[in-house]
Amino acid sequence: MQTSVAIDSHAMAEQIMAWCDELASISAESEGIHRFYLTPEHHACNERVATWMRQATMTTHVDQAGNLIGRYASNQADAKTLIIGSHLDTIPNAGRYDGILGVLLPIAVIDLLQRQGIQLPFHIDVIGFGDEEGIRFGATLLGSRAVAGTWDNNWWSLNDRADTSLAQAFDQFGLDPDAITQAAYAAEQLLGYLEVHIEQGPVLEQQGLPVGIVSAIAGARRFQIDIEGQAGHAGTVPMTMRQDALLGASEAALLIEQTAQKFGVVATVGQLTCGPGAVNVIPGNVRFSLDIRSVDDAVRDEAIGHLQQQLEKICHQRRLTCQWHQIHQAPAVKCAPWWLELQQQTMASLALKPLVLMSGAGHDAMAFADMTDIAMYFVRCKGGISHHPDESITSADVAVAFDTLLETLLQLGQQTQAN
Repeated sequence: MQTSVAIDSHAMAEQIMAWCDELASISAESEGIHRFYLTPEHHACNERVATWMRQATMTTHVDQAGNLIGRYASNQADAKTLIIGSHLDTIPNAGRYDGILGVLLPIAVIDLLQRQGIQLPFHIDVIGFGDEEGIRFGATLLGSRAVAGTWDNNWWSLNDRADTSLAQAFDQFGLDPDAITQAAYAAEQLLGYLEVHIEQGPVLEQQGLPVGIVSAIAGARRFQIDIEGQAGHAGTVPMTMRQDALLGASEAALLIEQTAQKFGVVATVGQLTCGPGAVNVIPGNVRFSLDIRSVDDAVRDEAIGHLQQQLEKICHQRRLTCQWHQIHQAPAVKCAPWWLELQQQTMASLALKPLVLMSGAGHDAMAFADMTDIAMYFVRCKGGISHHPDESITSADVAVAFDTLLETLLQLGQQTQAN
Protein backbone atom coordinates (compact mmCIF):
# COMPACT_ATOMS: atom_id res chain seq x y z
CA MET A 1 0.00 0.00 0.00
CA GLN A 2 1.33 3.44 -0.97
CA THR A 3 2.21 5.51 2.07
CA SER A 4 4.12 8.48 0.65
CA VAL A 5 1.76 11.29 -0.35
CA ALA A 6 2.60 14.66 -1.86
CA ILE A 7 0.20 17.22 -0.42
CA ASP A 8 -0.39 20.91 -0.02
CA SER A 9 -2.18 20.73 3.30
CA HIS A 10 -2.44 24.51 3.57
CA ALA A 11 -4.43 24.67 0.34
CA MET A 12 -6.65 21.84 1.58
CA ALA A 13 -7.14 23.69 4.86
CA GLU A 14 -8.25 26.82 3.01
CA GLN A 15 -10.80 24.70 1.14
CA ILE A 16 -12.14 23.27 4.41
CA MET A 17 -12.44 26.74 5.92
CA ALA A 18 -14.31 27.94 2.83
CA TRP A 19 -16.71 25.01 3.13
CA CYS A 20 -17.33 25.89 6.78
CA ASP A 21 -18.12 29.46 5.74
CA GLU A 22 -20.50 28.22 3.06
CA LEU A 23 -22.42 25.99 5.48
CA ALA A 24 -22.70 28.89 7.91
CA SER A 25 -25.06 30.53 5.41
CA ILE A 26 -27.57 27.66 5.76
CA SER A 27 -29.57 28.90 8.72
CA ALA A 28 -33.18 29.27 9.82
CA GLU A 29 -32.47 32.92 10.70
CA SER A 30 -30.56 35.62 8.87
CA GLU A 31 -28.55 36.59 11.93
CA GLY A 32 -26.29 33.83 13.27
CA ILE A 33 -26.30 30.11 12.55
CA HIS A 34 -29.47 28.22 13.51
CA ARG A 35 -29.66 24.72 11.97
CA PHE A 36 -31.70 22.05 13.70
CA TYR A 37 -32.64 18.41 13.18
CA LEU A 38 -35.11 17.44 10.41
CA THR A 39 -35.68 21.01 9.27
CA PRO A 40 -35.39 22.45 5.74
CA GLU A 41 -31.98 23.77 6.77
CA HIS A 42 -30.88 20.26 7.75
CA HIS A 43 -31.99 19.00 4.32
CA ALA A 44 -30.17 21.80 2.52
CA CYS A 45 -27.00 21.17 4.51
CA ASN A 46 -27.10 17.46 3.68
CA GLU A 47 -27.46 18.32 0.00
CA ARG A 48 -24.54 20.73 0.01
CA VAL A 49 -22.17 18.37 1.84
CA ALA A 50 -23.24 15.43 -0.34
CA THR A 51 -22.13 17.43 -3.38
CA TRP A 52 -18.64 17.78 -1.90
CA MET A 53 -18.58 14.09 -1.02
CA ARG A 54 -19.46 13.12 -4.59
CA GLN A 55 -16.76 15.45 -5.92
CA ALA A 56 -14.36 13.32 -3.86
CA THR A 57 -15.80 10.26 -5.68
CA MET A 58 -17.66 9.06 -2.58
CA THR A 59 -21.04 7.40 -2.89
CA THR A 60 -23.68 9.10 -0.77
CA HIS A 61 -27.05 8.46 0.83
CA VAL A 62 -29.20 9.74 3.68
CA ASP A 63 -30.07 7.01 6.16
CA GLN A 64 -33.35 6.38 7.96
CA ALA A 65 -32.42 8.80 10.76
CA GLY A 66 -31.57 11.69 8.43
CA ASN A 67 -27.79 11.24 8.71
CA LEU A 68 -25.72 11.94 5.61
CA ILE A 69 -23.28 9.12 4.78
CA GLY A 70 -20.49 9.22 2.21
CA ARG A 71 -18.47 6.07 1.48
CA TYR A 72 -14.92 5.81 0.21
CA ALA A 73 -14.84 2.15 -0.67
CA SER A 74 -11.91 -0.19 -0.26
CA ASN A 75 -10.88 -2.39 -3.16
CA GLN A 76 -11.51 -5.27 -0.76
CA ALA A 77 -15.26 -5.77 -0.87
CA ASP A 78 -15.40 -7.69 2.41
CA ALA A 79 -13.27 -5.18 4.31
CA LYS A 80 -14.43 -3.70 7.59
CA THR A 81 -15.64 -0.11 7.87
CA LEU A 82 -14.07 2.81 9.69
CA ILE A 83 -16.62 5.47 10.61
CA ILE A 84 -15.31 9.02 10.70
CA GLY A 85 -18.02 11.39 11.80
CA SER A 86 -19.37 14.37 13.64
CA HIS A 87 -22.53 16.47 13.48
CA LEU A 88 -24.00 19.00 11.06
CA ASP A 89 -26.66 20.43 13.40
CA THR A 90 -26.03 23.44 15.59
CA ILE A 91 -27.21 25.17 18.71
CA PRO A 92 -29.07 28.49 18.30
CA ASN A 93 -26.69 31.30 17.30
CA ALA A 94 -23.85 28.86 16.88
CA GLY A 95 -20.23 28.99 15.84
CA ARG A 96 -19.31 27.56 12.45
CA TYR A 97 -16.86 24.80 13.43
CA ASP A 98 -18.41 22.75 16.26
CA GLY A 99 -19.19 19.40 14.65
CA ILE A 100 -18.88 20.80 11.13
CA LEU A 101 -15.08 20.59 11.00
CA GLY A 102 -15.23 16.88 11.86
CA VAL A 103 -17.36 16.16 8.78
CA LEU A 104 -15.59 18.35 6.24
CA LEU A 105 -11.99 17.52 7.21
CA PRO A 106 -12.24 13.79 6.32
CA ILE A 107 -13.96 14.65 3.02
CA ALA A 108 -10.93 16.73 2.07
CA VAL A 109 -8.56 13.95 3.14
CA ILE A 110 -10.49 11.41 1.06
CA ASP A 111 -10.45 13.78 -1.91
CA LEU A 112 -6.66 13.75 -1.70
CA LEU A 113 -6.52 9.95 -1.33
CA GLN A 114 -8.62 9.37 -4.43
CA ARG A 115 -6.61 11.91 -6.50
CA GLN A 116 -3.42 10.13 -5.43
CA GLY A 117 -4.97 6.75 -6.32
CA ILE A 118 -4.60 5.44 -2.76
CA GLN A 119 -7.03 2.81 -1.56
CA LEU A 120 -7.08 1.46 1.97
CA PRO A 121 -7.76 -2.03 3.32
CA PHE A 122 -10.98 -0.78 4.92
CA HIS A 123 -14.02 1.20 3.83
CA ILE A 124 -14.40 4.72 5.19
CA ASP A 125 -17.89 6.02 5.92
CA VAL A 126 -17.90 9.73 6.65
CA ILE A 127 -21.12 10.51 8.54
CA GLY A 128 -22.65 13.93 9.07
CA PHE A 129 -24.96 13.18 11.97
CA GLY A 130 -28.28 14.98 11.83
CA ASP A 131 -28.60 15.57 15.54
CA GLU A 132 -26.04 15.78 18.30
CA GLU A 133 -27.03 18.95 20.08
CA GLY A 134 -30.59 17.89 20.93
CA ILE A 135 -31.93 21.40 20.47
CA ARG A 136 -35.20 20.67 18.67
CA PHE A 137 -36.50 17.70 20.65
CA GLY A 138 -34.43 17.85 23.84
CA ALA A 139 -32.75 14.43 23.54
CA THR A 140 -29.13 14.39 22.36
CA LEU A 141 -27.22 12.09 19.98
CA LEU A 142 -30.31 10.99 18.05
CA GLY A 143 -28.47 10.51 14.77
CA SER A 144 -25.47 8.67 16.18
CA ARG A 145 -27.62 6.55 18.49
CA ALA A 146 -29.60 5.36 15.47
CA VAL A 147 -26.39 4.32 13.69
CA ALA A 148 -25.15 2.61 16.85
CA GLY A 149 -28.39 0.63 17.11
CA THR A 150 -29.46 2.13 20.44
CA TRP A 151 -32.46 4.19 19.31
CA ASP A 152 -35.00 4.67 22.10
CA ASN A 153 -38.59 4.27 20.90
CA ASN A 154 -39.73 6.55 23.73
CA TRP A 155 -38.30 9.40 21.67
CA TRP A 156 -41.14 9.17 19.17
CA SER A 157 -43.43 11.06 21.53
CA LEU A 158 -41.01 13.97 22.03
CA ASN A 159 -42.37 17.31 20.79
CA ASP A 160 -40.64 20.46 19.64
CA ARG A 161 -41.76 23.98 20.57
CA ALA A 162 -44.29 23.99 17.73
CA ASP A 163 -45.81 20.81 19.18
CA THR A 164 -44.52 18.71 16.28
CA SER A 165 -43.67 15.21 17.44
CA LEU A 166 -40.44 13.50 16.41
CA ALA A 167 -42.49 10.95 14.46
CA GLN A 168 -44.25 13.74 12.56
CA ALA A 169 -40.92 15.42 11.84
CA PHE A 170 -39.65 12.16 10.33
CA ASP A 171 -42.67 12.04 8.04
CA GLN A 172 -42.20 15.66 7.00
CA PHE A 173 -38.51 15.01 6.23
CA GLY A 174 -39.43 12.04 4.04
CA LEU A 175 -38.29 9.37 6.48
CA ASP A 176 -40.19 6.29 7.65
CA PRO A 177 -40.21 5.98 11.47
CA ASP A 178 -40.89 2.25 11.15
CA ALA A 179 -37.60 1.84 9.27
CA ILE A 180 -35.37 3.46 11.90
CA THR A 181 -33.60 0.19 12.72
CA GLN A 182 -32.22 0.14 9.14
CA ALA A 183 -29.87 2.97 10.13
CA ALA A 184 -27.96 0.70 12.52
CA TYR A 185 -24.57 -0.78 11.66
CA ALA A 186 -23.55 -4.24 12.80
CA ALA A 187 -20.73 -4.14 15.33
CA GLU A 188 -18.84 -6.93 13.57
CA GLN A 189 -18.57 -4.90 10.37
CA LEU A 190 -16.79 -2.00 12.06
CA LEU A 191 -13.07 -1.40 12.38
CA GLY A 192 -13.62 1.54 14.71
CA TYR A 193 -14.90 5.08 15.07
CA LEU A 194 -12.78 8.23 14.75
CA GLU A 195 -13.87 11.83 15.32
CA VAL A 196 -12.07 15.13 14.87
CA HIS A 197 -13.55 18.03 16.83
CA ILE A 198 -12.59 21.48 18.02
CA GLU A 199 -11.52 21.29 21.65
CA GLN A 200 -14.17 23.65 23.08
CA GLY A 201 -11.73 24.32 25.89
CA PRO A 202 -8.48 26.21 26.56
CA VAL A 203 -5.91 23.44 27.12
CA LEU A 204 -4.37 23.22 23.64
CA GLU A 205 -4.13 27.00 23.43
CA GLN A 206 -2.46 27.16 26.84
CA GLN A 207 0.00 24.48 25.75
CA GLY A 208 0.67 26.16 22.39
CA LEU A 209 -0.38 23.06 20.44
CA PRO A 210 -2.57 22.79 17.32
CA VAL A 211 -3.87 19.24 17.86
CA GLY A 212 -4.35 16.90 20.81
CA ILE A 213 -5.43 13.32 21.48
CA VAL A 214 -8.57 12.61 23.49
CA SER A 215 -8.27 9.90 26.14
CA ALA A 216 -11.83 9.87 27.49
CA ILE A 217 -15.17 11.68 27.37
CA ALA A 218 -16.75 12.70 30.64
CA GLY A 219 -20.00 11.11 31.74
CA ALA A 220 -22.80 13.53 32.50
CA ARG A 221 -25.97 13.52 34.55
CA ARG A 222 -28.53 16.30 34.45
CA PHE A 223 -31.34 17.08 36.85
CA GLN A 224 -34.24 19.43 37.30
CA ILE A 225 -34.44 20.29 40.99
CA ASP A 226 -37.63 21.73 42.44
CA ILE A 227 -37.63 23.57 45.76
CA GLU A 228 -41.00 24.40 47.30
CA GLY A 229 -41.56 26.98 50.02
CA GLN A 230 -44.39 29.37 50.73
CA ALA A 231 -45.15 32.51 48.74
CA GLY A 232 -46.11 35.51 50.81
CA HIS A 233 -46.34 39.28 50.91
CA ALA A 234 -42.91 40.92 50.78
CA GLY A 235 -43.96 43.56 53.28
CA THR A 236 -45.95 41.64 55.87
CA VAL A 237 -44.20 38.30 56.48
CA PRO A 238 -41.41 38.65 59.09
CA MET A 239 -37.95 37.50 58.01
CA THR A 240 -37.89 34.81 60.71
CA MET A 241 -41.14 33.26 59.44
CA ARG A 242 -40.33 33.08 55.72
CA GLN A 243 -40.07 29.92 53.63
CA ASP A 244 -38.19 31.53 50.75
CA ALA A 245 -37.53 28.97 48.01
CA LEU A 246 -35.09 31.25 46.18
CA LEU A 247 -32.83 31.58 49.22
CA GLY A 248 -32.78 27.78 49.46
CA ALA A 249 -31.89 27.54 45.77
CA SER A 250 -29.19 30.17 46.23
CA GLU A 251 -27.58 28.11 48.98
CA ALA A 252 -27.91 25.06 46.75
CA ALA A 253 -26.04 26.78 43.89
CA LEU A 254 -23.15 27.66 46.20
CA LEU A 255 -23.20 24.13 47.60
CA ILE A 256 -22.91 22.75 44.06
CA GLU A 257 -19.84 24.89 43.39
CA GLN A 258 -18.20 23.81 46.66
CA THR A 259 -19.03 20.14 46.05
CA ALA A 260 -17.58 20.20 42.53
CA GLN A 261 -14.32 21.57 43.90
CA LYS A 262 -14.26 19.04 46.72
CA PHE A 263 -14.79 16.00 44.48
CA GLY A 264 -12.83 17.18 41.44
CA VAL A 265 -15.82 17.20 39.08
CA VAL A 266 -17.47 19.97 37.06
CA ALA A 267 -21.01 21.08 37.88
CA THR A 268 -23.18 23.87 36.53
CA VAL A 269 -26.49 25.50 37.35
CA GLY A 270 -27.44 26.81 33.92
CA GLN A 271 -31.16 27.51 34.36
CA LEU A 272 -33.25 28.88 37.21
CA THR A 273 -36.91 29.91 37.23
CA CYS A 274 -38.59 31.49 40.21
CA GLY A 275 -42.28 31.76 41.05
CA PRO A 276 -44.60 33.54 41.42
CA GLY A 277 -42.10 36.03 39.96
CA ALA A 278 -43.51 39.30 41.31
CA VAL A 279 -41.32 42.01 42.78
CA ASN A 280 -43.39 42.19 45.97
CA VAL A 281 -43.91 38.45 46.57
CA ILE A 282 -41.62 36.07 48.48
CA PRO A 283 -40.56 33.27 46.08
CA GLY A 284 -42.61 30.19 46.81
CA ASN A 285 -41.08 27.81 44.26
CA VAL A 286 -37.90 27.52 42.28
CA ARG A 287 -36.82 25.08 39.59
CA PHE A 288 -33.16 24.95 38.62
CA SER A 289 -30.96 22.72 36.53
CA LEU A 290 -27.85 20.78 37.50
CA ASP A 291 -25.33 19.47 34.97
CA ILE A 292 -22.56 17.43 36.61
CA ARG A 293 -19.73 15.64 34.79
CA SER A 294 -16.62 13.56 35.36
CA VAL A 295 -14.52 10.99 33.54
CA ASP A 296 -15.06 8.82 36.63
CA ASP A 297 -18.75 7.91 36.98
CA ALA A 298 -18.30 6.64 40.53
CA VAL A 299 -16.80 9.92 41.71
CA ARG A 300 -19.50 11.90 39.92
CA ASP A 301 -22.22 9.80 41.56
CA GLU A 302 -20.58 10.15 44.97
CA ALA A 303 -20.67 13.93 44.51
CA ILE A 304 -24.37 13.74 43.61
CA GLY A 305 -25.08 11.72 46.75
CA HIS A 306 -23.28 14.34 48.83
CA LEU A 307 -25.28 17.11 47.18
CA GLN A 308 -28.58 15.38 47.81
CA GLN A 309 -27.76 14.85 51.48
CA GLN A 310 -26.58 18.41 52.07
CA LEU A 311 -29.42 20.01 50.12
CA GLU A 312 -31.89 18.06 52.22
CA LYS A 313 -30.33 19.66 55.32
CA ILE A 314 -30.59 23.13 53.81
CA CYS A 315 -34.25 22.60 52.99
CA HIS A 316 -35.01 21.21 56.45
CA GLN A 317 -33.42 24.24 58.10
CA ARG A 318 -35.44 26.61 55.92
CA ARG A 319 -38.68 24.56 56.13
CA LEU A 320 -38.62 23.83 52.39
CA THR A 321 -39.14 20.66 50.37
CA CYS A 322 -36.96 19.46 47.52
CA GLN A 323 -37.46 17.02 44.64
CA TRP A 324 -34.88 15.80 42.13
CA HIS A 325 -35.81 14.70 38.57
CA GLN A 326 -33.06 13.19 36.41
CA ILE A 327 -33.45 14.27 32.78
CA HIS A 328 -30.23 12.92 31.25
CA GLN A 329 -27.58 10.30 31.98
CA ALA A 330 -24.56 9.34 29.89
CA PRO A 331 -21.70 7.21 31.21
CA ALA A 332 -18.09 8.24 30.77
CA VAL A 333 -16.34 6.51 27.91
CA LYS A 334 -12.67 5.79 27.34
CA CYS A 335 -10.89 5.81 24.02
CA ALA A 336 -9.34 2.50 23.01
CA PRO A 337 -5.69 1.95 24.05
CA TRP A 338 -4.66 0.75 20.58
CA TRP A 339 -6.09 3.91 19.06
CA LEU A 340 -4.20 6.06 21.56
CA GLU A 341 -0.97 4.26 20.72
CA LEU A 342 -1.56 4.69 16.99
CA GLN A 343 -2.37 8.38 17.45
CA GLN A 344 0.75 9.00 19.51
CA GLN A 345 2.89 7.24 16.90
CA THR A 346 1.24 9.27 14.16
CA MET A 347 1.85 12.60 15.84
CA ALA A 348 5.43 11.67 16.69
CA SER A 349 6.04 10.84 13.02
CA LEU A 350 4.85 14.36 12.15
CA ALA A 351 7.10 15.89 14.83
CA LEU A 352 4.05 16.96 16.84
CA LYS A 353 3.87 16.77 20.62
CA PRO A 354 1.27 14.06 21.38
CA LEU A 355 -0.61 15.77 24.21
CA VAL A 356 -3.34 13.55 25.67
CA LEU A 357 -6.34 15.25 27.29
CA MET A 358 -9.90 14.44 28.28
CA SER A 359 -13.12 15.88 26.92
CA GLY A 360 -15.57 17.49 29.29
CA ALA A 361 -18.11 17.93 26.50
CA GLY A 362 -20.19 15.12 25.02
CA HIS A 363 -19.69 13.99 21.42
CA ASP A 364 -21.17 11.57 18.90
CA ALA A 365 -18.26 9.25 19.71
CA MET A 366 -19.98 8.41 23.01
CA ALA A 367 -22.79 6.64 21.16
CA PHE A 368 -20.35 4.12 19.66
CA ALA A 369 -18.30 3.20 22.72
CA ASP A 370 -20.30 0.04 23.44
CA MET A 371 -20.14 -1.30 19.88
CA THR A 372 -16.64 -0.48 18.62
CA ASP A 373 -13.31 1.10 19.60
CA ILE A 374 -13.43 4.89 19.53
CA ALA A 375 -10.84 7.64 19.17
CA MET A 376 -10.85 11.42 18.90
CA TYR A 377 -8.55 14.27 17.96
CA PHE A 378 -9.05 17.79 19.24
CA VAL A 379 -8.15 20.91 17.26
CA ARG A 380 -7.21 24.12 19.07
CA CYS A 381 -9.88 26.83 19.23
CA LYS A 382 -9.28 30.44 20.19
CA GLY A 383 -9.89 31.12 23.86
CA GLY A 384 -11.57 27.74 24.24
CA ILE A 385 -14.76 29.48 23.07
CA SER A 386 -17.48 27.30 21.54
CA HIS A 387 -21.27 27.28 21.25
CA HIS A 388 -20.90 30.97 20.43
CA PRO A 389 -20.55 33.06 17.24
CA ASP A 390 -16.99 33.95 18.31
CA GLU A 391 -15.89 30.32 17.87
CA SER A 392 -12.60 30.54 15.96
CA ILE A 393 -9.93 28.24 14.56
CA THR A 394 -7.02 28.96 12.22
CA SER A 395 -6.29 27.65 8.77
CA ALA A 396 -2.78 26.73 9.97
CA ASP A 397 -4.19 24.47 12.69
CA VAL A 398 -6.63 22.89 10.24
CA ALA A 399 -3.66 22.10 7.98
CA VAL A 400 -1.98 20.29 10.89
CA ALA A 401 -5.22 18.43 11.61
CA PHE A 402 -5.42 17.49 7.92
CA ASP A 403 -1.88 16.07 7.99
CA THR A 404 -2.63 14.25 11.24
CA LEU A 405 -5.83 12.62 9.99
CA LEU A 406 -4.23 11.64 6.70
CA GLU A 407 -1.21 10.07 8.38
CA THR A 408 -3.47 8.29 10.88
CA LEU A 409 -5.39 6.66 8.04
CA LEU A 410 -2.22 5.65 6.23
CA GLN A 411 -0.70 4.13 9.37
CA LEU A 412 -3.98 2.41 10.20
CA GLY A 413 -3.96 1.00 6.68
CA GLN A 414 -0.48 -0.44 7.18
CA GLN A 415 -1.48 -1.87 10.55
CA THR A 416 -4.67 -3.41 9.19
CA GLN A 417 -2.89 -4.90 6.20
CA ALA A 418 -0.20 -6.40 8.44
CA ASN A 419 -2.87 -8.11 10.56
